Amino acid sequence: MTQPPHDEPTASSPDELREQVEQTRTELGRTVEALAAKTDVKARAQEKAAEVKDQAAASVGELKEQAVVKAGELKAKATDLAHQAQDRVPDPVKEKAAQAAEQARTTAAQARQMWEEKAPEPVRQRTAQGARLARDNRNLLLAAGVAVVVWLACRRRKG
Repeated sequence: MTQPPHDEPTASSPDELREQVEQTRTELGRTVEALAAKTDVKARAQEKAAEVKDQAAASVGELKEQAVVKAGELKAKATDLAHQAQDRVPDPVKEKAAQAAEQARTTAAQARQMWEEKAPEPVRQRTAQGARLARDNRNLLLAAGVAVVVWLACRRRKG
């Protein structure tokens, strides 16, 4: 049997001895549980993963907020620059552009009217169907157009 530490008094009665033994068992149980928790690699890895996940979520939230703020700033700056550019355009140029736009609208209206009067009904129906299809797939058509322009530019550089 081991000797009790010098700073702890020895038990004077069997009841005190039982109480000390029970206290020692409780402390030993806690120590064993703490050691078991430290050696449970899976649980510690899960805790660390949850901690990293929480940190990542917080970082994503902050980045989203920063992106929204930056987008607002950029939009305001772009609007300001557009107004500045518009203010710098001379009035005669603005008037000429407005006249050209009005003339284009008039010509388009005349062409539309002539089309409706002269084109056969089946052709107009097919054309309307094609226009609807193009509107429904606008992004795809734009991407294809950009791809063609890039391809032509690359081909032009090589040739």
